[in-house]
Amino acid sequence: MARALPPLVFGLLAAAPFLGLGEGWAMTLLARGMIMGVAALSLWLPVGGAGLVSLGHAAMLGIGAYAVVVLDDARVTEALVVAPVAIAAAALFALATGAVAIRTAGVQFIMITLAFGQMAFFTAASLSGYGGDDGYTLYGRSTVAGARWMQDRLGFHYLCLGLLAAVFLGIRMLLASRFGRVLRAARENPLRVEAVGLSPYPYRLVAYTIAGGIAGLAGFLLANATEFVAPSFLAWQRSGDLLFMVILGGLGSPFGAVLGALVILALEEGLGHLTPHWRIVFGPLLVLSVLYLRGGLVGLLGARRG
Repeated sequence: MARALPPLVFGLLAAAPFLGLGEGWAMTLLARGMIMGVAALSLWLPVGGAGLVSLGHAAMLGIGAYAVVVLDDARVTEALVVAPVAIAAAALFALATGAVAIRTAGVQFIMITLAFGQMAFFTAASLSGYGGDDGYTLYGRSTVAGARWMQDRLGFHYLCLGLLAAVFLGIRMLLASRFGRVLRAARENPLRVEAVGLSPYPYRLVAYTIAGGIAGLAGFLLANATEFVAPSFLAWQRSGDLLFMVILGGLGSPFGAVLGALVILALEEGLGHLTPHWRIVFGPLLVLSVLYLRGGLVGLLGARRG
């Protein structure tokens, strides 16, 4: 069942517009879920793949979104230009900050990434030319080769789905490579990796930089989905949300990040319709899931199969 889960979920997402979920609010929710799935996958790579727990990962997401803002203000809306710039900007931030943070481990790494994330957050809040604390409303969604098909909900839905599937498969291929095997070995026992003549540091730095680029892609998509960008995109609370998605889904498989993102957004939407105080219910549910779903949702499904 665990192996059949990714194609099943991706198939349901592909068929969703034709299964009674073609309404505007449902399509918007699904697109947001898939975008947060891309962002959660970007965090799963350093956390699940390298054992690096970050509380500043939303900074890369926000930098990708603000790259869209800067180019939109300059009237550059071509996605074939904007998306690579967003990815490159977030990856460069990850490379620069990771070069320092990855020299530490454990609580020190968490605190350093949190500090870098808050620095990026306050920098975004100080950008008065781009709305400051109030945020920035885009003139419109990015175009693709001059065409405005990203304005179409169905087209945007399948764009998000295609990129989510591509990122998921790319991370799986990365983990199956020699690079991925060294990365996972360094997560389990870095001393043994060093004993065979390999330094974990460059592998972790490359993985962290790749994760930053993927987060930048998610930021590009999120900015286009909401057509609004604010400093809250970079806040540490959003990093916490992404971390919850990764943990809830399960650290044993990258698909856990996708599943965790979809489930958390569905819970938020469902509980929000039931009560305005939905966070009082949502918080204990997350605590219980961390306590009793040790392998996450993916682990639970695998255990049921056994």
